[in-house]
Amino acid sequence: MELQQPWLDHYPGEIPKNMEIDQKPLQYYLKKSAEEYPDKIAIHFLGKKLSFKNLYNQSLKFANYLQKTGLTQGETVSIMLPNCPQAVIAYYGTLLAGGIVVQTNPLYMERELEYQLKDSHSRYIVTLDLLYPRVSKMKALTSLEHIFVTGIKDYLPFPKNLIYPFIQKKQHGVVVKAEHGGKTHLFTRALAESKPEAKEYEINVKEDTALLQYTGGTTGFPKGVMLTHENLVANTAMCSAWMYRCKKGEEVVLGILPFFHVYGMTTVMNLSVMQAYKMVLLPKFDPGDTLKAIQKEKPTLFPGAPTIYIALLNHPDIAKYDLSSIDSCISGSAPLPIDVQEKFERVTGGKLVEGYGLSEASPVTHANFLWDQRKIGSVGVPWPNTKSMILSLETGEQAKPKELGEIIVSGPQIMKGYWNKPEETDAVLKDGWLYTGDIGYMDEDGYFYIADRKKDMIIAGGFNIYPREIEEVLYEHPKVKEAVVAGIPDPYRGETVKAYIVLKDGETADENEFNEFARLHLAAYKVPRIYEFKEELPKTAVGKILRRALVDEEKEKLKNAE
Repeated sequence: MELQQPWLDHYPGEIPKNMEIDQKPLQYYLKKSAEEYPDKIAIHFLGKKLSFKNLYNQSLKFANYLQKTGLTQGETVSIMLPNCPQAVIAYYGTLLAGGIVVQTNPLYMERELEYQLKDSHSRYIVTLDLLYPRVSKMKALTSLEHIFVTGIKDYLPFPKNLIYPFIQKKQHGVVVKAEHGGKTHLFTRALAESKPEAKEYEINVKEDTALLQYTGGTTGFPKGVMLTHENLVANTAMCSAWMYRCKKGEEVVLGILPFFHVYGMTTVMNLSVMQAYKMVLLPKFDPGDTLKAIQKEKPTLFPGAPTIYIALLNHPDIAKYDLSSIDSCISGSAPLPIDVQEKFERVTGGKLVEGYGLSEASPVTHANFLWDQRKIGSVGVPWPNTKSMILSLETGEQAKPKELGEIIVSGPQIMKGYWNKPEETDAVLKDGWLYTGDIGYMDEDGYFYIADRKKDMIIAGGFNIYPREIEEVLYEHPKVKEAVVAGIPDPYRGETVKAYIVLKDGETADENEFNEFARLHLAAYKVPRIYEFKEELPKTAVGKILRRALVDEEKEKLKNAE
């Protein structure tokens, strides 16, 4: 059956249906922006400013230092940082050194970090001083050798850099001091000891992996998504083409979405580097700080997630701030409620539209048009160079309009595969198509709608959470007989994590006990918010726990309550 692409009829003339993708490595664009806009501000971070020339030179120095310490082409470097200048320098420095970036969530606890370091074979990691005690334990458990330590204060202007350690001690109760020497490297010292030059390697942009982006899996173990230079360049170029009214070298992008999340990495960091936009970075999301930053720095682009927009709209002082600089926002990571979209557009006067993507696609595949026809409730249409269709759940063939089925996509942004997992790669990549596992439908105009996410995945506050990982932690508790985790509706986070537990005979426990236990082993966003103790769990005839039955039960309770 011939692929139907009715969405192309709705493309405005300014957006190309097919683009020529430059066959350049990703780091080329930092060099290009540094040459074309050397003195333009690339990063604004809590008052500190870095020009494109400075950012490029510091990235080269980091590359130089990596190569001096023995990094070889194709080796992995883990980056475990919040949004800060060091995160951008380490990312592009790793690429300039010929390495592969491994994005690592700073919220990871030891067990999660150990798994990722082992799986990625990282000998190098760049991390925050606060995380140094946790990371240093990994040396005895993994192949980790070199630890680069930095702090928020390292890139703060005077006198904030002097005051910040006292604030940090008050907030976290600790001050971590790492010594520069051996295989522990202070980030600022490493740059000071290096020249802005690095050995260049031949890069096959179609084949060479630039990034390992870890994502959950139905097995419960995270998988390293191998994204090539072409994947990342293509998706960033598509993003630029989609936002056709934005002018090169002139936009200001608000960087709240974390760069360790593929969505923030592409739509904020890589887009800003490619188009010479100024990034206004915030190390963590705080609604009050964000409103102040918008008023002061006047960002024009604001990629985000529904929970971010909701939190800002619910801030009691939102009316006191001028948010009129915001022109364009693409929301991702979770479904965007219609009332949130409408309210945010009223408050800012800008456009907020929903898109769709996944780590395996660098990540964006679909979005609504910002300045042209959009459909409420839809995730929009495929981006340039991107094909998509719905496979009927009944026939496995291309579905008719409005018929439910699995969404599959193809395009230059689709991953090379999963790191060292050929069988799992073969299960989702077939004949050039990525089988997303997401259920949806397409209307007659080619606009796509998501009906259901991957069968078991929970999307809470924009984070992808896989129940089995949490269940495995709960099963380690000595009082647990059976446990199952599910996502239940939540007006703020989209979904929230709920654990259903059957205790062993004769045992008693409460929510607090399990909450403390889970927090020792899981990142905060994965810890269940609600616990329910049950006598038994619903099961199939062969004993498989029916997670979906529990979710349906919750929905019924909510419906009755309303």
